Amino acid sequence: MNTRQNPVDRQNPVKVFIPRDTTTSALGGEQVLARLQQEAASRDLAIEIVRNGSRGMSWLEPLLEVETSTGRAAYGPVSPADIPALLDAGMLTGNDVHKLAHGEVTEIPYLKNQQRLTFARAGVIEATDVDDYRAHGGFDGLSNALKMTPQMIVDEVKTSGLRGRGGAAFPTGIKWQTVLDCPPQQKYIVCNADEGDSGTFADRLVMEADPLMLIEGMIIAGLAVGADQGYIYLREEYPLAHQILDEAIANATAANWLGENIQGSGRNFQLEVRLGAAAYICGEETSLLNSLEGKRGLVRAKPPLPAIEGLFGQPTIVNNVLSLAAVPFILANGGQAYADYGMGRSRGTLPFQLAGNIERGGMVELAFGPTLRELIEEYGLGSASGRPMRAIQVGGPLGAYLPETQWDTPLDYEAFSAIGAVLGHGGVVVFDDTVDMSEQARFSMEFCVAESCGKCTPCRIGSTRGVEVIDNIRANDQSPTQREANLALLDDLCDTMIYGSLCAMGGMTPFPVQSAVKHFPEDFSARQANAGEKTA
Repeated sequence: MNTRQNPVDRQNPVKVFIPRDTTTSALGGEQVLARLQQEAASRDLAIEIVRNGSRGMSWLEPLLEVETSTGRAAYGPVSPADIPALLDAGMLTGNDVHKLAHGEVTEIPYLKNQQRLTFARAGVIEATDVDDYRAHGGFDGLSNALKMTPQMIVDEVKTSGLRGRGGAAFPTGIKWQTVLDCPPQQKYIVCNADEGDSGTFADRLVMEADPLMLIEGMIIAGLAVGADQGYIYLREEYPLAHQILDEAIANATAANWLGENIQGSGRNFQLEVRLGAAAYICGEETSLLNSLEGKRGLVRAKPPLPAIEGLFGQPTIVNNVLSLAAVPFILANGGQAYADYGMGRSRGTLPFQLAGNIERGGMVELAFGPTLRELIEEYGLGSASGRPMRAIQVGGPLGAYLPETQWDTPLDYEAFSAIGAVLGHGGVVVFDDTVDMSEQARFSMEFCVAESCGKCTPCRIGSTRGVEVIDNIRANDQSPTQREANLALLDDLCDTMIYGSLCAMGGMTPFPVQSAVKHFPEDFSARQANAGEKTA
């Protein structure tokens, strides 16, 4: 790409896009912006800075995009020191001779080969600008929903096959139908934005790159079930997302897409952001509701279901960010258009988040169906260390560790369940051959010790005993007989936690432990214990 422009034309400044998100900021994005502005001023160059969201290509951040007559030219990862040379090489004219040039951004294979439904606007628009959002199809779904009956909205969601993207994969339309069927009364829409699984960041990307989409999805949910109040329960560790959400809510309210008498429809919906309690357990929906009510984040027994007796005892939809963010596409294009993607009962797309020891970390939105191996090798390009990959954990800290023999499993809820694994929130964490899987198993139990709400004995006590048993197994003074006895004890303990815990915190903690023991038994053997610790 080498499109001629005049970077000194004050009437038509060159637009330069730089993401305003946590990843870019952490990698020096603000310093890059400051250096670019400084150099532009000293060279008398006319530029217009647009703070878009990240496209999810973390391996290229900070990523600068320059608008040209033929598209946006991409440059990354850019450091402040790179700015002078980039400008000398003609960055503002879209010149692609610099080593950091990647040509047209939408032609980068990592991005081009995705199926972006939920993230179609991510990185394209200025995150909180209502006009920009509208120009790219924003609020089309809400406009349609305002003309529909509640049952018609719910039926479209059912047709789409959308399932909860927070991990449980429960059919969204069924949950909405349950709340709709409750007698008319105060009802609530609660967005679970307490994203805490290891290796996950798709919720944050939605909130930082396209927050108005989440707002639109929550309003549509309110129309569907008769709720006029919503809450976004946001992870406390996401201050930038908090700031962007507040801006987006204010802008949507000012443009009358949120608040009283939305677009003259007579329909109302209020929305607030509430900060979480910095506890992993508050990602569990009933613990979240307790926290939202100002109580300690303890898991509630079910029944009653939150859909019937949820926030303040009222019927409540509790959906993940990604679930609600998928709704505007469904209402804009029809449920069948969404269902046309995917396989089996897993319809639509899921944003897979590549992290850990991976060459190209980032977010990849794909329709269900490709294999885990295809995802890791075609997008992630293998391990960052260059060493052979040994294990992949999918679905967060409660997901199983998968050996290479299982990497050809399709990315599908049922296919993963069949091998004792979970897709969860789509987090994928890669480990190379230096990992000690007995240490990872210990971490799983230790994580549960730290994050359990403490309400039920199998989770609270079981995880503590689990750490002790794994420590005994890994001890150098264990005889083979003692080690086998402790392995049997660990298996019994895991079964107790699975079948006796009140929620998934204790019920799923054994999954990574059991998978590590089953697929990597050599790491629990006397030979491994005597060999000393590996570097994870």
